[in-house]
Amino acid sequence: MSETPKFEVIDRRKMKAEEEQVSQKAGAQAPPAPTETPSAPAEPGAGPRLVVNEGRNPGAVVPQQGARATEEEQELPPAPTAQESTEQKAAYDASSQRLEELIRAQNPAVGAQPPVGFEHLVQQFYVSAMIQMGAGTQDGQRPRVDILGARTTIDLLGVLAEKTKGNLTEADNRTLQTVLFEARMAFMELTSMINLQAMQPPAPRPPGKK
Repeated sequence: MSETPKFEVIDRRKMKAEEEQVSQKAGAQAPPAPTETPSAPAEPGAGPRLVVNEGRNPGAVVPQQGARATEEEQELPPAPTAQESTEQKAAYDASSQRLEELIRAQNPAVGAQPPVGFEHLVQQFYVSAMIQMGAGTQDGQRPRVDILGARTTIDLLGVLAEKTKGNLTEADNRTLQTVLFEARMAFMELTSMINLQAMQPPAPRPPGKK
């Protein structure tokens, strides 16, 4: 039986003070990041490219689903006080307001952005899942499918639906359930296509080639 992976939760308030001390002592300039080599263009009409664990560290340990670390293992830092939370929220709102004023100054035609609501959160998950399943690919390009990433995003929608059960308005609950249904249907259709492709026999080699 594998042991439950342990996670370390870092108090960013302590990290900020340590980073400031390190930045003052550091005199050497970091080397420039290597530039990415552009990949060759995909052949038009090619099938979707299945990407597994794209952008993830292959050597990282992935915790098993349903595993829960105990409070002793997590060693949680103390929660921020009510005063700290209030001051941080006020500073965040002021910073966000300055950013919006800067954007409107450079683009007078842009109006004030509407406040973020629950429907924006649901839409963000839905769009992420569909992109991970290859939606939005331009014509002539080969779709890139991160099927495991899509499953995680859809599962997060399921967690959101479970945790907010009984606390949503009728409109918000209808939006969440509809989006979750559509995302799961698209996932099942895509996995069916992947299974069919995996079951097909390999193409015969041309005569004269070994």
